[in-house]
Amino acid sequence: MPAKILAFSGSSRNGSLNKMLLAIAVRELRALGADVTVIDLRDFNLPIYDGDIEAQGIPEGAKRLHAIFKAHNALLICTPEYNGGVAPLTKNSIDWVSRPMNGDPNLAAIMGKAVTILSAAAGLVGGSRQQQQLRVSFQVMRCIAVPETVNIPLAHTAFNEDGTLKDKATHDMVVLAVKSLKSVADRLNP
Repeated sequence: MPAKILAFSGSSRNGSLNKMLLAIAVRELRALGADVTVIDLRDFNLPIYDGDIEAQGIPEGAKRLHAIFKAHNALLICTPEYNGGVAPLTKNSIDWVSRPMNGDPNLAAIMGKAVTILSAAAGLVGGSRQQQQLRVSFQVMRCIAVPETVNIPLAHTAFNEDGTLKDKATHDMVVLAVKSLKSVADRLNP
């Protein structure tokens, strides 16, 4: 049975460089035979995580996202860096998913999953600073961070008009990262 990989971008704006990178990574994963579900985090309409909101009742979007995360054994995340940190859409979504809900304890929907983080950013470090921060969060949530990663600096110049990457070596790094994710996820697949 193929790995079940959940893929999403931490940027949902039209023309997002990370959505373009996600499309490439998803194509490569599917070519390897992975079962990939792509979601847009904007579709879940999540408020900023707040314990008071949680105490009044878990938002429906958070419940749906929790169930989707739980049904997959790996995560492919393509996310930008905002002011040297994790994109708010990415962090907020993960914070909601980590909460106990639907009769499950804290972290039930995310713990033990393989995770690969890819980044495309206009700056010179390509999102590497936020990747480091996200890796700490995933370690705390007891996820398996796949070591292979991709950071595309000056990403506004990295893509062709058709959405492919201009640089073959960068494309090859994406392929290596998703192969590693699939390999780990296949071992985790029940």
